[in-house]
Amino acid sequence: MKNTKGLRLLTLLLLGVLISASAWAQDSKANRASPPATATGKVGPATVVVNYSSPAVNGREIWGDLVRYGEVWRSGANEATTVEVDQDVLVEGQRLPAGRYSFYTIPGEDEWTVIFNKVADQWGTQYDQQQDALRVTAKPQKSTAMNERLKYDVTNDGIVLLWENLMLPVSIKPAQ
Repeated sequence: MKNTKGLRLLTLLLLGVLISASAWAQDSKANRASPPATATGKVGPATVVVNYSSPAVNGREIWGDLVRYGEVWRSGANEATTVEVDQDVLVEGQRLPAGRYSFYTIPGEDEWTVIFNKVADQWGTQYDQQQDALRVTAKPQKSTAMNERLKYDVTNDGIVLLWENLMLPVSIKPAQ
């Protein structure tokens, strides 16, 4: 009789663990339609880390439609994209102190405004211009390949946003 009660208790305990694990897996960010991604690299002595969620094109018209020209875009999906630099740097020639920033853009057909915002931990649509640490401009280019998913690269020259048939290089240099 005691073995039966112990076996039932063990079975219920295992069932509870399985249900809990399944529930946690449901909440995993990796299961989102726009999964999380990270790009890390060095620009001179500075380490640059970009954390973002990566939406897909999915046959949609991206530039000027899904991502409207002239409007602030979270430059990713879900939570705000963040850029972290461990040393002061020059972004498009302007000083950005070491720190972690949310990263927004205002796309245009010929020129984009690139925004580093002081509030890093926020949902992507909670942008407040009063919290901007830096605004610079950058020129979009046609990418050499189609990118189904939004992607960031950190290169020796800075950050590159790649999505669909567009790339946006943002120059980063060590601060003097």
